[in-house]
Amino acid sequence: MTTPDLLTERKAFDGPTFSLSNRLKRLAWSMSWLLLARWTPPQARLWRLALLRAFGAKVSWRANVYPSVKVWAPWHLEMAPLAALAPRVEVYNIAPISIGEKAIVSQGAYLCTGTHDHRNPAFPLYARPIAIGRRAWVCAEAFVGPGVIVGEGAVLAARAVAFKPLAAWTVYQGNPAVAVNTRAEIVD
Repeated sequence: MTTPDLLTERKAFDGPTFSLSNRLKRLAWSMSWLLLARWTPPQARLWRLALLRAFGAKVSWRANVYPSVKVWAPWHLEMAPLAALAPRVEVYNIAPISIGEKAIVSQGAYLCTGTHDHRNPAFPLYARPIAIGRRAWVCAEAFVGPGVIVGEGAVLAARAVAFKPLAAWTVYQGNPAVAVNTRAEIVD
């Protein structure tokens, strides 16, 4: 590789990925969550939801977000009634994430909408939304990657990794996640 090629490749990583206004907005959000919500008891659910809503989240007043949850951009978060983000869930939502009614994202799970194009020397960041369907369950420490649609009632087992859509009422496990069972559809 010639010296000019190295310089061109190096320039691809120069400078911030996000605008100054985006970074300042995220700083304000992070400090607000840290000072006003992170320390609250689990029972202060409505207070945390109000704070998320103040920063643009579209969350139902009947949803639940625990204080140890980390949300990168609340303005990209949507939660239906009775949806839950359990303790230590990380929501890296540079693209929108929607969580359906009665869906559960269990402790330590990671929802990640962003990745990089490893085939491009500039290594650009790109993002794709995540949708978690009604009554779906993302179990403890599971990983949901960019663009994944978790179907209604689907289960992603503990520590499983999903990079492809998960069919409705199907149980997945492993890395990469594979279907291992089905579950009875719940009608209510």
